This record gives sequence, C-alpha cells and structure tokens, in this order.
Amino acid sequence: MMDTIQLHPAALPVLETERLTIRRFTLDDLSAAHQMYQDAGWLDPDLSEDETMQQRRRWLEWTVRNYDALAELYQPPYGDYAIVLKRENCVIGGVGLVQCIGPYGRLPYYRQHNLTPDDDLNMPEVGLFWALMKDYHRQGYATEAAQAITDYAFNHMHLKRIIATTDYDNAASIGVMRKLGMQIQHNPQPEPVWLQVVGVLENPGKKVQ
Repeated sequence: MMDTIQLHPAALPVLETERLTIRRFTLDDLSAAHQMYQDAGWLDPDLSEDETMQQRRRWLEWTVRNYDALAELYQPPYGDYAIVLKRENCVIGGVGLVQCIGPYGRLPYYRQHNLTPDDDLNMPEVGLFWALMKDYHRQGYATEAAQAITDYAFNHMHLKRIIATTDYDNAASIGVMRKLGMQIQHNPQPEPVWLQVVGVLENPGKKVQ
C-alpha cells in the first residue's frame, strides 16, 4: 500500500476574513478567472475570444494541479487563489504568492539593511500579488485579501519578508502596499522594466538590523 502523503505544513488552507473567503480556484471558476484577466488587462490582444478562453482554461487547469503538486513536493504554496465575496458567494478576483527574482540591491531599503551584496545580482523573494474585477475596485477588498495572505505568510509560514511590485503609475496598488505597512521603494534605474515600484514588508516578529 502506498504511504499517505502528508501535506507541506505551509499548504494554504481556506482563509476567512470579515467579508471574504480565500480558497483554491476550481475548474468551475473559468468564467470568473477570464473576467479577472480581462479587467486586469492581462489578455493578449492578438488572440481571438475563443483562443483567449482556451488559454485561460489551460492556465486554470495548471493552477488547480499546481496546488497538490507543490504540497506533495513539500514546496511553499505559490500560486493564485480565488477571492470569494461571502455575501454573494462569487469570485471577485485572485490573490497569492509567487517567487520574484530581481536585482533588489538597487533599492535603497536593501542597501541600507545590507540584504544583498551586489546590485547587479538577482536574488529571490516571495512576492504578494492581487487582482480584482473592476466592479469590486475601491471597496477595500484587495487590502483585505492581501492582509489575509500576509498574516498567513508571517504567522504560519514564518517568512522573514514579503514584497509586492507594480508600475510607477499604479496608484491603487501602491495604496494597498501602504495600507499593508510596506516600505515603498523606487528602482532608480530604468531596467528591468517590470521592477519599478517595490513594497517591502518585514515579519514584525523578525525586525531587520
């Protein structure tokens, strides 16, 4: 008989907030996931509607398989999780963790705290991300969902630090970072183009020196 695989202690459980449930995406969430990507502007404009939906279906199938695959390998729970509005029991967006690799030594915070020896070398960090359908913007849902993931990351995964990245002109995301208590850092160099604004948040139980 095959031994039962014990899940990684960091496998993300269902999280509850006052208004939201954070859970795994399921294959039944295809329409909601497609809408989320559309509202976030993440769809390829060169693809037809049918091609875009097929692409999103492949992404969702991979996302669903990824939960158990990572847990079976005792890996952190990287990936997208559904944000569900309790009162309507509907998916309104996604939130999660992803590995972010970049030259963070270019940021003042990292230099000040000697967190990396060379600003030209890439280093890994755990990144926090979120995305909401446009009908649910400016209602505090992104902050509420991101805070739930942050609390779990610090209190149960015992992460030392998490970050979030966005564009210079994304005032809404920068606002969420500030509400989470992140230190807002700007890349003083034009490259890489995706590393523009970085929010840095240390585990409050593990202060940097």
